[in-house]
Amino acid sequence: MSNKGSESSTEKCQRGIRNKEYKEALKHCKTVLKQEKNNYNAWVFIGLAAAELEQPDQAQGAYRKATELEPGQLLAWQGLANLYEKTNGADVREDLVNVYQKLLELYESTDKQKWCDICRKLVDLYQQEKKYPQVARMWHKLIKIRREEGADNSELHQLWKRLIQSLEEGTHVQDNETQQLLLNAHEEAVNSTEPIPSEEHQKLYGEFVECLSKLPHEYAKLKTACEDMMRLYPTASYPLEVLCLHFIQSGSLNEEALNYCQKLLGVDSRSGPALIALGIQLLHEKKYDKAEKSLTEGLQQTSQCPVAWCYLGEVQVKMHKYKEAVHSCNQALRMLGQLYEASSLQQHKERACCFKAVALLRLPGSDAADEAINSLDQVLDKNNNPKCIALKGQAYLNKGLTGEASKIAQELKVTHPDLAEADYLEGLIQYKEKNYSQAETSFQRAIEKETEMADFHFCLGLTYWFMSEETRKDKSKALTQFLKAAKLDNYLGSAFYYLGQYYRDIAGDKNRALGCYKKAFEKDRTDGDAGAAVVDLSTELGDLDTALSILAEVTERASAGRAKWAWLRRGLYYLRAGQHSQAVADLQAALRADPKDANCWESLGEAYLSRGGFTTALKSFRKARELNPKSIYSIYKAAAIEQILGKYKEAIAEYQHILKKSKDYVPALKGLGECYLMMAKTALADYLDGKALDYIEQSLGFLARAAKHRPEASCLWKLLGDACTCVCVITPSKVNVKTLGFLIGQDTDKCLLKKSDLLSLGGRCYGRGLKLMSSPNTWCDLGINYYHQAHHLSATGSSKNEISELLEKSLQCLKKAVRIDSKTHLYWNALGVVSSSKGVGNYALAQHSFIKSIQADQINVVAWTNLGVLYLTSGNIEQAHEAFKVAQSLEPSYLTCWIGQALIAETVGSYETMDLFRHTTELSMHTEGAKGYAHWVCSTLQDKGNRNTELYRYNILQMNAIPAAQIALTKYTERIQNDACAFTMLGYLNEYLQLKKQAGDAYQSVLGHYDDAIQAYLSTGLSEFDDILGIALAYFKKGDCQESQKAYEKAISMVDCEQDKAYILTALAIMGYKQNQVDDAKTLLFKCSILQKPNIESLQALCTLGLIKQDATLATAALKELLKHAERKDDIFMRCLLTSAVYALQGRNQAVQRQVSRTIHSNPDNPALWSLLSRLVPQYTPKNAKGGAVAGTVAHIHDLNHGKKALLNTAVNQLAIGCHTAENEKNNALKNIQKAIHLSPDDPAAWSVLLAACHSENTVVCLHNTQPKMRNLEKMIVATISAKTKEKELPVSYAQALEEWSLFEAITGLSETGRTSEAEALCTKGLQTFPEQPTLYLLLRQVQYKPLLQSHKEFPDSVLEELQKAVMSNSTSITAWHWLAEVYHSQGMMVAAEMCFRKSLQLASQQGSWSGKLSSLLRLAKLALEICMANISNDHWPLLVQEATAEALKLTFCPLGVLLQALLQYNRKMGSREARRMLERVVYQPGYPETIVSVARWYLLRHLYAKDDYELIDALVANAKAHRDVRALDLNNKLAATAS
Repeated sequence: MSNKGSESSTEKCQRGIRNKEYKEALKHCKTVLKQEKNNYNAWVFIGLAAAELEQPDQAQGAYRKATELEPGQLLAWQGLANLYEKTNGADVREDLVNVYQKLLELYESTDKQKWCDICRKLVDLYQQEKKYPQVARMWHKLIKIRREEGADNSELHQLWKRLIQSLEEGTHVQDNETQQLLLNAHEEAVNSTEPIPSEEHQKLYGEFVECLSKLPHEYAKLKTACEDMMRLYPTASYPLEVLCLHFIQSGSLNEEALNYCQKLLGVDSRSGPALIALGIQLLHEKKYDKAEKSLTEGLQQTSQCPVAWCYLGEVQVKMHKYKEAVHSCNQALRMLGQLYEASSLQQHKERACCFKAVALLRLPGSDAADEAINSLDQVLDKNNNPKCIALKGQAYLNKGLTGEASKIAQELKVTHPDLAEADYLEGLIQYKEKNYSQAETSFQRAIEKETEMADFHFCLGLTYWFMSEETRKDKSKALTQFLKAAKLDNYLGSAFYYLGQYYRDIAGDKNRALGCYKKAFEKDRTDGDAGAAVVDLSTELGDLDTALSILAEVTERASAGRAKWAWLRRGLYYLRAGQHSQAVADLQAALRADPKDANCWESLGEAYLSRGGFTTALKSFRKARELNPKSIYSIYKAAAIEQILGKYKEAIAEYQHILKKSKDYVPALKGLGECYLMMAKTALADYLDGKALDYIEQSLGFLARAAKHRPEASCLWKLLGDACTCVCVITPSKVNVKTLGFLIGQDTDKCLLKKSDLLSLGGRCYGRGLKLMSSPNTWCDLGINYYHQAHHLSATGSSKNEISELLEKSLQCLKKAVRIDSKTHLYWNALGVVSSSKGVGNYALAQHSFIKSIQADQINVVAWTNLGVLYLTSGNIEQAHEAFKVAQSLEPSYLTCWIGQALIAETVGSYETMDLFRHTTELSMHTEGAKGYAHWVCSTLQDKGNRNTELYRYNILQMNAIPAAQIALTKYTERIQNDACAFTMLGYLNEYLQLKKQAGDAYQSVLGHYDDAIQAYLSTGLSEFDDILGIALAYFKKGDCQESQKAYEKAISMVDCEQDKAYILTALAIMGYKQNQVDDAKTLLFKCSILQKPNIESLQALCTLGLIKQDATLATAALKELLKHAERKDDIFMRCLLTSAVYALQGRNQAVQRQVSRTIHSNPDNPALWSLLSRLVPQYTPKNAKGGAVAGTVAHIHDLNHGKKALLNTAVNQLAIGCHTAENEKNNALKNIQKAIHLSPDDPAAWSVLLAACHSENTVVCLHNTQPKMRNLEKMIVATISAKTKEKELPVSYAQALEEWSLFEAITGLSETGRTSEAEALCTKGLQTFPEQPTLYLLLRQVQYKPLLQSHKEFPDSVLEELQKAVMSNSTSITAWHWLAEVYHSQGMMVAAEMCFRKSLQLASQQGSWSGKLSSLLRLAKLALEICMANISNDHWPLLVQEATAEALKLTFCPLGVLLQALLQYNRKMGSREARRMLERVVYQPGYPETIVSVARWYLLRHLYAKDDYELIDALVANAKAHRDVRALDLNNKLAATAS
């Protein structure tokens, strides 16, 4: 029953597998196994199903179980093989091999075809595992079976080829058996090839020969195979090449080998192995050139021959081509390292290492020595060769390790006493240490042991060369050794080089020396010293072609960064030849080879300079200086280039640096003189005459020093003449120049010279230069100098004969210059200028000269302009216009021709005159243009009827004419100081620009000549009205009021016009006021006011008189009359100022501000009104100080002149509103007052406000508990204010008020910063200056008792009485009562303190002091709040806080008042909502200062922690972080720690 069930399940299993229902098949198999656990088929089916279901482990287990049950059955083994093949993993390959071997065993007797298939798979598997012996054996067995089965020859041939392919890649790891099987396969493949001969047969034969060539022990077979192949294929070179390579690698080039080589060359003359073998033979014959050529050509064909590379390295060492030798040896070592049988080639490897080491020892640098040591160590590890040890000692010596080298030398001398290399090493050590005698001995011993070594003789020759003075002079011993070295080694270029040195320097035979140098260079083309010597000596002997050809050859084949010597010499040649671009290129190449060669950088700088590349030349010389700081030449050239580029200050610094190293270096002295001279000329062009004189003095000093050292240098005398002549345009009163006494023949160090002396000295210097070297340029300069001397004498009123003599000299000098050089236009032009001058007047010669100048240079704008001036002077307007027009076309920016056109336009009455003069001032500064333009501007301004015309708006307003003319005239008057007309126009223009002080200075320059003016007016007969007015003004200015009054009274009798009469009456009133006749002045002004047409000036004067005398009735009446004439627009500011002053006199403070504001509303573009508003607000309406600050800013933006004062006013307003750096870093009182002082440093008021701003900043800093930034400034600022008030002519009361106030402020600042002793000393000093000042006495008491106040000790009654007396002496001072209240507060006398604050409040109300009232209220509220917060139960104090803060808030929005109210609420009930609301208002609403907000934030944080409102706490902390409130953040940390 069980067997039937089992069979049924087995069938189901088979059916499931056929239907690919593998899971069902598994179920049935398991059923079978339950019944029969050793059922073979079931286990096989399980394996199959599991494999299909990708369950390899289960499948493998089932198959293994089946094979164990019946090992002789194929089915399980096939399944297992399929499973492993499908897996194809490295971990199952061994199992698969075992399965294949079992299948081969089972198939061998049953199925030969399947056996062959499994055999092939097994071979593939063996090949993957690189088991070549198994591959060979299995393949041979396969071929044997196929042969037994009768396989044809073709199939067997393919099988042998397949076996060869399988075994070829593993030749290097094959054992002897496998190699023999491989050779057998080759033989069988060759023999089975059909037909013979054929290409395939030849190919297979070649592969057979190649295989044999890899097996050195099979030489007999190799030789036989090669000879057989040569018989079959006589034209084939391959077998001969193999034989040649065999002989090369074996190192036995016998006769047989050479025969094969000759045969190979007969077959292929370019064969690599044959050429290599030939090269080796040539090497043995010491034909190194041919050997190198043959080996190189052979390696081009057969590059993978390490032995050949080794031989090539040896040849190159013999030829001293060390870099090439290193390369060849590296190639040999690389290939030898790749060979699998390296042991057979160990000898070649050692030789390669040795030759590489020898080559490296001849190369410079410690890296090469290190590499040599490494190479030698590779040899010494296997072969303790003493010569290699000696080489290692040389390597240590090259590295500078003399001790190591000496140790090796001593050891070698002990172990190998006959070794010449040991003595040679010892000699090298002694030579390096300059022990030449010992070195000589060592080298001689080495030569005795081995006489044929060229290096030994050469080193001995070097020793003799440098040995001692005698040998240095004789050098015959050195010559002998160099000759021996050259004879022994014909390739030793250094020996030939020193032979050349000997023949050139000792024997003096330059031709023979050149031959030796050439020989040295031919032997070593990389020897820069030999090449340089060949080129230098060839050049010296005139053989430039040879030198250039060598340089061209070297540079053409030189790689980047090589052959510096060649690039440098060719660059210098090109530089001398004027081929600057080629010079630059070559010198750049030289620098790529050696970037740190300072001389090369200098040469490159010269090349750049020669082709005009000043910037690059400057960089090159700076680099040269950086590399060689001691090189004066580099510094000098850099300075000279900076001088050329116009960088005179930098050039001066460089020249001065040279003089520190060499104080009498004439080129540097000359350069300094030139630089200062050029700077002087630049300053003169900019009309900076004072600076120019300083530069001229410096220039003369340096040039004089240079001339003192080198008096034979004519250029120095010419420069001295130029420097002296420069002063010709400067006004004589300014010229006081110091120069060395030797220039004027005196022994003194310094002499002071005037203008005439300097000009005369300049002429003598030119004369000295002409004696040394006559040149037309210097003759011309001398002529111009004589001309300027004559011009100067003419201006000073000197003798006409002297002037004529100088002009004649000038003409003769210029004619001399023209005779010497008639083609230079400058000389003709100068001759024309002198000829047309006033003292000569030879217009024909002048015209001829200018025309000749134009002919000499067609583009000659100066000559055309001068010709135009000549025509204009002669009255030839049209010709002058044409000449100027030509000049303009040649150079439109040339100034003088435009001035000429402007003068022509003025002459003919053209409307373009003003435009032309303006254009001249835009082009550049010129005295004629400046004065002409200023004249036209002033003329236009004096015409009051043209204000609304388009021409006025364009010429004056749009073109910004007034400032432009003022600047031009300022420069004009700086140079020409005797032109009264120019000073008058300058004063007029300064008045328009509101520059009152400058206008006064300008007018003052033309004043003082009153007697001359009076005499001039008296000469007219005084018949004209204007003459009488003029003499009246002159008498008044002179101070003769009686005569002036008489003149004005005479004029008033002649007047017909009421307006003129009003002006005269006003003048008489002013004169009466100056004589303290106030009533008479008032009467005269009343007379003016009752005229039918009173003038505005008389009404203004009457109103001003009322203001001065505090007569409100008179001032008001005069103002009322003045306002009736409001139609005039040019006196808006004056009317506004007078109206505001009258309101202030009436005590109407608000009206003062409103009046100015109304006027600004009607005239918003008037900066003077904005400035006035900013000035009046802090004085009359301080609560509007924010608006005052804005007004000052607007004034500053509108107009800089008004803005200077407006900045000060802005700062005062900002101080009034508490605007400091903590509130606004960019716009605050300190910043603005600093700007104001920068603009007006002489204004003592600005310094006073600076003192207040610093005090304010320090106060804010104290509130933030940080260190003050403005320390130790108080005394300095007070001293500055005192000095400025004395410098300026200020009213005495105003100056005293400024000094007193600044003193009070400084004392307060010192006291508040804890510097009590300094404050007390300053206070005492102030009392000495102002003994009648009670405020100082009070301040002294405040300072003295401050420490006592801070100690909180109780005062004696006597002290309190003394303090009360001090305050009562200042009973009208609000701050005094505040201080007394603080004293009472410190003593606990709260009621007394309250009374003092109430007294101060009363005073503030009486005085109308808004700020005093606000301050008193806030202090009173603070006092009451402190008492409340001390938890004193009294309803009076909370009510007082409420009352005081409410009154303060009525006055203005007061952040402190709001804070005090909030703190009162907080004190009443800390956790109340009202307290939080009021504190949050201060913290979060804008408009509150940070100092106020910080306090509110602190209390609000405590309130929120008391309420545990963490959301609001986080918001408040974020706010504190945003505003950097450190105190609040610290409190938060403490409260948070407590809460946790």
